[in-house]
Amino acid sequence: MLTIDPGSMSERENYKFLIGSIIPRPIAFVTTMSKNGVLNGAPFSYFNIVSSNPPMISLSIQRSNGKMKDTARNIKESNEFVIHVVDEQNVETINQTAASLPSDQSEVELAKLTPVQSVRVSVPGVKEAKIRMECIVEQFLELGGKDSPGCDLFIGKVVLFHIEDAIYEKGRIDPRGLAAISRLAGHAYAKVGEIFEIDRPK
Repeated sequence: MLTIDPGSMSERENYKFLIGSIIPRPIAFVTTMSKNGVLNGAPFSYFNIVSSNPPMISLSIQRSNGKMKDTARNIKESNEFVIHVVDEQNVETINQTAASLPSDQSEVELAKLTPVQSVRVSVPGVKEAKIRMECIVEQFLELGGKDSPGCDLFIGKVVLFHIEDAIYEKGRIDPRGLAAISRLAGHAYAKVGEIFEIDRPK
């Protein structure tokens, strides 16, 4: 077995090890609003659950050459965002929003997604997702050093869930109906495969 010190490698090499090892990763499509009223949308796979009491999620956004991405800057300025689950039906469309656009252009418009008004936050979501979560910022951390942070970490509190009727039954979400897509390494994605159960020890 190889033993490798992350400090001896470049950021790119560490990145490849992490995304190749920690799989599958859920994908969040995140909408935010700029100060100028531009609806930004972008997918991120550094995303997961933090807590259920209160309901909170984590969203980690890597900087590009030390510069905050539009999504991170918008969240930091407004303290609001909307998380959508990427699924088999919307993954091709959502992938279009990964394009690098100037901050005054909307990825949501580029991908021809349908904005839908939120209830408890000012940022719209998009209609094409089966699940979306309205979030407010609980905590924000700049990671990677005070002088040159390389990552912006947001802990978001979910203030409202929106779940498509067809995938909801008796307090549970049907994983087959949701058909969530996960991210692997490179250009690879994965669908929900075989589902099995293991009893938890008493």
